[in-house]
Amino acid sequence: MKSRTPDATLIYAIGDLHGRLDLLDDMQRRIEADASSRHAARKQVVYLGDYVSRGADSPRVVERVIEWLPAGFERVTLKGNHEDLLLRFIDGDIAAGAHWFDYGGLDTLAAYGVAIADHLARDAASVAELRESLVAALPPSHLAFFRTLGVRHCAGDYCFVHGGIRPGIALDEQSDHDCMWIRGSFLESEAEHGAIIVHGHSISPQPEVRHNRIGIDTGAYRSGVLTCLVLAGESRSFLQTASPA
Repeated sequence: MKSRTPDATLIYAIGDLHGRLDLLDDMQRRIEADASSRHAARKQVVYLGDYVSRGADSPRVVERVIEWLPAGFERVTLKGNHEDLLLRFIDGDIAAGAHWFDYGGLDTLAAYGVAIADHLARDAASVAELRESLVAALPPSHLAFFRTLGVRHCAGDYCFVHGGIRPGIALDEQSDHDCMWIRGSFLESEAEHGAIIVHGHSISPQPEVRHNRIGIDTGAYRSGVLTCLVLAGESRSFLQTASPA
């Protein structure tokens, strides 16, 4: 029996954005064009998280996700591990901030207008000072957006998360940390999970379609290829931005 969405429901799931506003703009145009040719009583766009870090336009990506919602669409926004690090940092976890800085967090601070004197400084005083600057620079609407992100969204025979799930544990008992961060044991698992897991977080050159999961992080921030999974009833297809020549 094929997996399917809820009746008359069209779902667009967008992979990791990482500050690439140009690719998000392109993808949103593609979604609007695709949706105009389909008939569905219910349309959802699901963002799998990692809006920030690495790319140059994290604030504008967040702004566009907040603002863009075509008529008749519902929006679901999930939290990625980079938003997890950002929030932990803002809430005073200096170690989380230092870790985030090594994986594109400083790009996010710079994009929000935070001056960074030493990109290599990881001592507690320097990181704490940058935290204060980020808290001051972050628009309240963006902070509210980050704080209201979910970690899991299930619809029909599909479950959407950023990272994955812990094999052998019921979907409604999964930890937030695993949903955002897990890789190895999830990626290697052949187990049935109770739903097809749609996820980002782990980069592959092309979408990974397995019997128990669909991975759609195609490394957009460096490849230029942002992937969106389109689900309608029992059908599956993909929208992708074009890679640079």
